Amino acid sequence: MAADATLARLLGAAPQLSVGILTADLGRLDDELRRLERAQMVMVHTDVMDGVFCPMLTVGAPFVAAQRTSLLKDVHLMIDEPLDKLGPFVKAGADMITFQVESASNPHRVLQVLGDAANANDPGHGILRGIAISPGTPLEVLPPLLEELDYVMLLAINPGWGGQQFLPSTSARLARVRDFVAASGRPILLGIDGGVTRANIAQVAALGADVIVTGGAIFDGTPDVDANARFMRSQLTVPAAS
Repeated sequence: MAADATLARLLGAAPQLSVGILTADLGRLDDELRRLERAQMVMVHTDVMDGVFCPMLTVGAPFVAAQRTSLLKDVHLMIDEPLDKLGPFVKAGADMITFQVESASNPHRVLQVLGDAANANDPGHGILRGIAISPGTPLEVLPPLLEELDYVMLLAINPGWGGQQFLPSTSARLARVRDFVAASGRPILLGIDGGVTRANIAQVAALGADVIVTGGAIFDGTPDVDANARFMRSQLTVPAAS
């Protein structure tokens, strides 16, 4: 089921931030989402970890369903064998579902199932289908999947651990993915996730990704969430220093 309208919207407004919600005050989830809406954010990013593929255990589909917001729900599944676990996240209203390519024995089938799914928020539309690729995974996994993809997200850190620094190799990997996508002739979003901070957001944005995931730079434990969000947005089009 096509998600063309959402894809075109995001490509036309790139770059955009997808804000990781797990670093927010989850006891005040509705208030935190309203803050992101006031700051004109477009996407809210939920990292789902199962303690198997990743060492951490975070949240599941009920948490995604609890996000009552106009923001696009961007769900990143870092779980083992996601094929039989997609249904609850679709039902919870995910607008984008990205899974780790390393976690699925048949990633092509996962993408096909997502392609047949209806968006619970708007049954006339589909769900954007994405794969995430860890830093140590060869990019040759990508070309056989491009016909079923809407989104490729490169991790700039290893999945599952906080406090890691943005890996410089991400720049060359993104350029190579861009070449793959151009050769496919398909409209596909490119994203970067991991290690994005206030200090490096302008440099990361200059790499040319369509979507940049950041969480702690906005929900940093201070009352300045709105100001943080505005600052991060303001840096998306700032030329990086040479």
